[in-house]
Amino acid sequence: MNKATSQYAQVDDPLGPDNYKFLELILRGARLDVAINRPDAANSLNDGLIEELLTLFGALLWRDDVRVVTLTGKGRHFCAGLDIKERKGKLDPAPLGSYVGQRKISEIVIAMRRCPQPIIARINGAASGGGFALALAADVRVGSPGLRCNAAPIRIGLSGCDIGISYFLPRICGSGVASEFLLTGRFIDADRALRANLVSAVGDDDALDEIVDGLVEDMLAASPLGLRLTKDGLNLAIDAAGLEQVVALEDRQQVLCTYQPDFENALARFREKKAGQ
Repeated sequence: MNKATSQYAQVDDPLGPDNYKFLELILRGARLDVAINRPDAANSLNDGLIEELLTLFGALLWRDDVRVVTLTGKGRHFCAGLDIKERKGKLDPAPLGSYVGQRKISEIVIAMRRCPQPIIARINGAASGGGFALALAADVRVGSPGLRCNAAPIRIGLSGCDIGISYFLPRICGSGVASEFLLTGRFIDADRALRANLVSAVGDDDALDEIVDGLVEDMLAASPLGLRLTKDGLNLAIDAAGLEQVVALEDRQQVLCTYQPDFENALARFREKKAGQ
């Protein structure tokens, strides 16, 4: 599928690197590595980067050839949030105009959660404000020893509940941890992030590369449909009203997967292995 149609963009090759100025894309088989590429500005979110993230994650909804996505930042930082310097003097004086601008940024995390590919965030350095939201919207997070995350808006007279952070953080770390960091704007360092289950692992660059590669390898070992339905099922289960609704969804997904050749092939390999023991 080379042409994608989404609410964000219509381009012949939405994963073509020439379509992006602020993102670096490397497609290797079914793996897509994405790096935010504004290192001189701590990978902060300007209007162009916001548009490119919307285009990318909107297009991924339709790309069944891409099965896993990794997301990181070039240079020292993951993403330092909104580019305040570039936006100086550009705030819309009307509430509606400001709301539209805010909503455009928020649509990025909605698109990340909606896209069928698991997203692995490799957090290096600062992930503040909108950058923190991008990290939280990923399905799995790993970080460097210099990781520093925070809900920055509370420190500049705004609400700490911003760009989906108040949705993701209590579900990932619990309401107590979320309250502490949203109400204070304090930074979460690598040690606290690991203890709070915000990240699955912490390591230097080489170690993180191995960790990310291992996660990608294990995910790609799953069947395409099984992997896709697992992300979908997890997201639906998080928002479900109760156990019965989740089990009903799981049952339907499992039955659907049994009709795929991947299941029969995996079952045959398992039987051969057992017979050889």
